Order: sequence, then structure tokens, then C-alpha cells
Amino acid sequence: MKDIISMRSLTKEQIEKILEMAKRLEENPQPELLKGKVVSALFFEPSTRTRLSFYSAAQRLGAQVLGFDSPDGTSLKKGESLSDTIRMAEAYSDVIVMRHPLDGSAKLAAETARVPVINAGDGSNQHPSQTLLDLYTIKKERGSLDKLKIAFVGDLKYGRTVHSLSKALTHYDAEMYFVAPESLQMPKYVLEDVERAGIKYHIVEDFRDILAEVDVFYMTRIQKERFPDEEEYNKVKGVYVINKDNILDKCKDEMIIMHPLPRVDEISTDLDETKHAKYFEQAANGVPTRQAMLATVLGIEI
Repeated sequence: MKDIISMRSLTKEQIEKILEMAKRLEENPQPELLKGKVVSALFFEPSTRTRLSFYSAAQRLGAQVLGFDSPDGTSLKKGESLSDTIRMAEAYSDVIVMRHPLDGSAKLAAETARVPVINAGDGSNQHPSQTLLDLYTIKKERGSLDKLKIAFVGDLKYGRTVHSLSKALTHYDAEMYFVAPESLQMPKYVLEDVERAGIKYHIVEDFRDILAEVDVFYMTRIQKERFPDEEEYNKVKGVYVINKDNILDKCKDEMIIMHPLPRVDEISTDLDETKHAKYFEQAANGVPTRQAMLATVLGIEI
């Protein structure tokens, strides 16, 4: 694995290898594993959890990190192309972690760079590092990735996290529920991937109809920044909001609630202290998972 660009290119064996390494790194920290390595973190789009957890992951392994959290202070403002920026970054580092607002930008970076590239999110396309930490969280909380019923709720059209996770789960014996208004339903190409894998799925508009069936409730926010038309956003904002009143009486006792964060108003804070809420643990799991990704693309075994 020279690069990690899309969940579509990872085999089940590769996924499992990363998850096992993440577990080992969480249980037995390796503060000098990447000593002498330099990571370029190129964030052309706002980020909190992904950027900070990649920084933390690299530094906790002994690597140095350089980069930026906005393109405003870079030569892109002078007209430099993305490929030229990537060529400069590869000269200064051993691995590039990149987030960019355009679909396909990570693939371009990987084709340009001679050092490994990790996709930290490209537009509404893919977010493999989020998916791997999601899988790690589910496995950690539920003990397995098989025989689970998983609901994806909210913005499924523009949500790169649900696109990536749906694809990854085709390697497992999962059943999926896609809960969204018709205008925000899962893209056809994702549904085709699920169908080809022989995975059972359901198209649903009201999450309350399937709460009693679900093992994992994966909530997402309606992403205002992805909508080309603010009027279309206003039609669907706030369409799903979960709280103690509409979740706890109907869900399974062992159901977990996940969210890639940030949340806006789609998960009430009254759920935060319940046993079902796992979204903050999910965010914390980004550190060992991203440590495993960095080590993997650099060809380092533990």
C-alpha cells in the first residue's frame, strides 16, 4: 500500500491489517517508530479532528509535521497548481496527508507524488482515514464487523464518510439502512457497489421505523458547504434530529450512536452521557488508526 486514497482500492486483508496494527499501537505506544520521518499535512479545507489527530498520530510516533491548515497563506493564491504544490511537498517530506475540497484531488496527488499520499478527504468523494477509524470503533465496541445492521442517517448524497464506510462494509456480512430524504439519498454508484457485493440494504425516510432493528446508528450532519444552492439546503436542514425522547425508548439496548463530527444540531447534547453515545470515543480512535495508516504506507511493521 503505497497510498491510501479510496476504500474502493483496499482489500479486506489490507483493512484488517491496519485495524490490527491500530490495536497494537493503542495498547503498546511506539514513540520512536517514525523517528526521523517528516509528514506534510496539506489541508486545503477546514478540519479539526482529522488534522489534529494526524498531527497527534505522527508526533506520538516520533515524526515531525509540517504543512498548513488553509490555502490562503500558500502559493496557490499566486496561481500555483495543485500538482506543483504536491511536488514541492514531496521534496520536504516522507509522506503527504492531504484534504482538498475537489473530488479526485487525492488521486491526482498520488499520481504526482513519489512519496506516499493519504487522502484525508477529497470533496464529497472519499474519506478513508475516517472510515478506518469508524471500522475500528465498531469492532472495538461491538466485538466484530460481521452480522451487524447499520443505519446511515442524514446527508448521504454529499457525505464522503458514508460513501467510504458503505464501500468498506461490503467486505463484511452487514445489512444497511440508508435513511435520508429522497434529495439526499445515497448516490447510485454506492448502491451499485453494495448490490454487487450481495449486501442487503433498505432505502428509508424515517429512522424511527427501523430503530428496533439497528446495531449501529451512524448520524451525519446536513453539510451546508456542499450544497450548490442555499435554497436547496434550507429545504432539508434540520430534517433529522435525535434526542433521548425519540431514541432511547425504541432502540436496542446495545445500539451505538456514531457521528464523524462536527455536529450542528442533529444530535442533542442530552444523549452525550448515555451508554449509546460513542462519537467522542470514535474521534479519539483516530489517533491509533491514523498511526497505523502512516506506518503502513511507509512500509513499517510492528
